[in-house]
Amino acid sequence: MSVLHSDGEGLFIAPGLGYNMDWDEEDSVDHQLLILQKADTLASENHLKEALDLFSVAIRYGPVKPEQLSTLVDCILRNFKATHASNPTDTITHSKKDSSADQNPGDIFCCPGCHRLLSEPLTVSCGHTYCKRCLQRDLFSKCKLCSNDMRRRAEMPLLRPNVILSNLLEKCYPSEAKIFKDISKVEDLLRKRLFEEALALSNSIIESDPGEALARMCRAEVYAGLKQYKSALKDLEELCVTSPDWPEVYYRKGKILQEMNCTNDSLQVFLQCLALDEDFMPARKEVEKIVYDLVSPVCKNVKAGLQETALSSSPHTRSKVLVSEAQAQAPPTTHTYQKEECDVLSQLENVEHSGLSRASSLRVHGRLGGSGPEEGMKRVSSAPQLGDQDKGVMLKRKLSICEAGSSVIDNGGNKHKKQVDVMVAGSCTPAPCREVPAELLEASDLECPLCMRLFYQPATTPCGHTFCKSCLERCLDHMSQCPLCKESLKEYLASRQYNITEVLDGLIKNYLPEEHLERHKTHIEETEELSDLTKNVPMFVCTMAYPTVPCPLHVFEPRYRLMIRRCMETGTKRFGMCINDAQKGFADYGCMLQIRSVHFLPDGRSVVDTVGWKRFQVLNRGMKDGYNTADIEYLEDVKVNNAKGLLKLQELHDQVYEQACGWFQSLKSHFRGQILQHFGPMPERETDLQATPNGPAWCWWLLAVLPIDPRYQLSVLSMMSLKERLVKIQHILTYLQSIPNE
Repeated sequence: MSVLHSDGEGLFIAPGLGYNMDWDEEDSVDHQLLILQKADTLASENHLKEALDLFSVAIRYGPVKPEQLSTLVDCILRNFKATHASNPTDTITHSKKDSSADQNPGDIFCCPGCHRLLSEPLTVSCGHTYCKRCLQRDLFSKCKLCSNDMRRRAEMPLLRPNVILSNLLEKCYPSEAKIFKDISKVEDLLRKRLFEEALALSNSIIESDPGEALARMCRAEVYAGLKQYKSALKDLEELCVTSPDWPEVYYRKGKILQEMNCTNDSLQVFLQCLALDEDFMPARKEVEKIVYDLVSPVCKNVKAGLQETALSSSPHTRSKVLVSEAQAQAPPTTHTYQKEECDVLSQLENVEHSGLSRASSLRVHGRLGGSGPEEGMKRVSSAPQLGDQDKGVMLKRKLSICEAGSSVIDNGGNKHKKQVDVMVAGSCTPAPCREVPAELLEASDLECPLCMRLFYQPATTPCGHTFCKSCLERCLDHMSQCPLCKESLKEYLASRQYNITEVLDGLIKNYLPEEHLERHKTHIEETEELSDLTKNVPMFVCTMAYPTVPCPLHVFEPRYRLMIRRCMETGTKRFGMCINDAQKGFADYGCMLQIRSVHFLPDGRSVVDTVGWKRFQVLNRGMKDGYNTADIEYLEDVKVNNAKGLLKLQELHDQVYEQACGWFQSLKSHFRGQILQHFGPMPERETDLQATPNGPAWCWWLLAVLPIDPRYQLSVLSMMSLKERLVKIQHILTYLQSIPNE
């Protein structure tokens, strides 16, 4: 059985000891899990060498998915970024995360993913808009502006281009729209593997617009499909200079290097991609696979490379052989990648949090020497193989040699500059999007098709149609279909993510400020009108409600969906509750309810948890958008001021309270259980009877549970004298106690 021990620098496999393959499978799984957990911990603490050792050991116990090395990849990436920032003039750039309403107006139509003019714009659930191409290729896991999870791709096939935005882009940028259509054709030809036709079309686009970066990217993919790697790399090298913060450029470059069997070079380029965007998922997956191969005990390449690194005595000779082999397989322009190999390996197994200064000494003005101690990793095909039992020892010896050779510096050859030099500060800004031609923009281009007014808080459905958020919600109250194309919006309704479409909202605020201000003022006026709790108060005509007593509601009618939503949006969270009246529509007296929470169901219905607030009397009745409204006046109990009257009131109160407790205890247990489940326990006796405008809470709790006609309950609710209310309750209890309890 193998033995794990430590020499102070990390755990490794003791030399001369093999693996006992007769171990119980469950024990093996448990050991593997423990080792993986330890490796993750070491990687999270930036102990890269020890983590590599343990991951290699874990793989010996059984299969490990490449994605389980995610923590190790994060550690490698941190070291890579820290190392390449060791020179004060070098920085790794990151994309800015600004809301479209706050960024430069000229960037409103820029895709957050590729930083180019939007093409076939798709608006995702968080309200941000991307090129269709960026979303279809799964280039990132999180929204670049709000970090919303983008890995849930169930909605992607349902998304359609934003109709309003597509029309605006074609109107404002007709020539770019034509180019985008041609590029889309190139990508269709690529998918069909019609490379010659795709090359001809992409050449035509570049001839008409030499600065079209996306067309050059597509042409590089075409060249790769034709196995013309030299031409593909040439296009990508130009893009690395002109668009140095575009992660996809580095990813495509890394993929081509992989096809050329330059694994270590591709790893460095993939790390450059992740340095620009840690959420660039395709590059992360490739790094995970490469690192998995490097630490896997069945990987012949890494074992051969480790042996040659540890045993070879002539690094200069290795360098010459390495370059000659690479030049025989790759175009001349790729010779600079071979010089980066020592840099890549030092990131993987030599640079760690506690030793960054050692790694930094390898770099002078962004160059690496051509005679580094680890260049033998390239000669993987001709080197003898290591046995599994020696892998841990050789890994340990290799790490020691790496540290010993960390003083090697550049020999002065400018032609061996690192590829990462393209990411220096001052040159990593995206090409600005074209300014929006304000003279072409009209308010009629941005009108809601439902209310025929300028968009206010525009929300875009998965089918690509845009409406005012409030207008869309009102439509979904009645049916779960798009008001324009009738496409089902059941999933959209269930998610309730009616987020504002930031591009359109920013466009209105920046280019139609006067119209937006007027529209905003109208919205405020409408909201203030709905916020008045004495005028035009919304009325829910349903059941009796009482102060302090819970009143749960199931809301399914469209008019009441709208009413509840308005109560929440205005911030009042209150509405009136009355019982029905055949002549007047609803009773003259009721109780205001306060919303405590709303739980929306997938089909638009909701369960609303409310509690009684204040009693009121109806003065005038009205109607708004299908639901009843009323002007009301709040009721308060008339207080007793003389001491004698207050003493008699207290005696009556105590007498009726005891009678109420006796009646409740006389009920059968299942009846008591139902009451307690629905209304909660009976409130305690209060010492100050006149502390609140509505009197003791237990009176209202008892009135709610008493089995009497709602009309009789309504007469008690309308009373403004606590004494009269107690007498009324006493009469009811006396009557109920006279009836045999069945």
